Amino acid sequence: MIPLIREVLICLRAGRVTLPYPFKPAKAPQNFRGRPTIDGDKCIGCGACAEVCPPRLITVTDTGATRRIAMDYSRCTYCARCQEICPAGSATCTDDFEDATASREDLTVSVELELARCRTCDTAFITKRMLAKMSDEFCPPWMKDKLETPEWFHLCPDCRLEKTGAAIDRSIKHD
Repeated sequence: MIPLIREVLICLRAGRVTLPYPFKPAKAPQNFRGRPTIDGDKCIGCGACAEVCPPRLITVTDTGATRRIAMDYSRCTYCARCQEICPAGSATCTDDFEDATASREDLTVSVELELARCRTCDTAFITKRMLAKMSDEFCPPWMKDKLETPEWFHLCPDCRLEKTGAAIDRSIKHD
């Protein structure tokens, strides 16, 4: 009986030794890599995040005039590679780490972006946001009135290759 009383006294003296989770969730520490997300207002649709994702949970799908970038958290390892590679800063890791849900649809997020069309063949080939970013990087705002965006920015890869090949062929002297 004495050893049992001694155990009870030890437990009472120690006080609470567990956290009150999930009733009072703990705050995530600084620099915690939680669930990644995509900011639809910043995303340019380049697909770099999908290329570096180890579990391949990010997919890029072009359908007609739109590009859809989707994340499936059910396979996420929280590696933050998508955040590291994103040139627009749209892929970020949140503090959220709780993925328990009754519906698999709750574990997905997606962004749909409009595709630009080739000026020659009318094929959708790049997102309008990505084209605008390329144009801005090529021609800074203070040079917009003096420098024009090259025509090849607005051509799909096939038409670019065809026009470049034709230009090279014209420049070669044929005997």
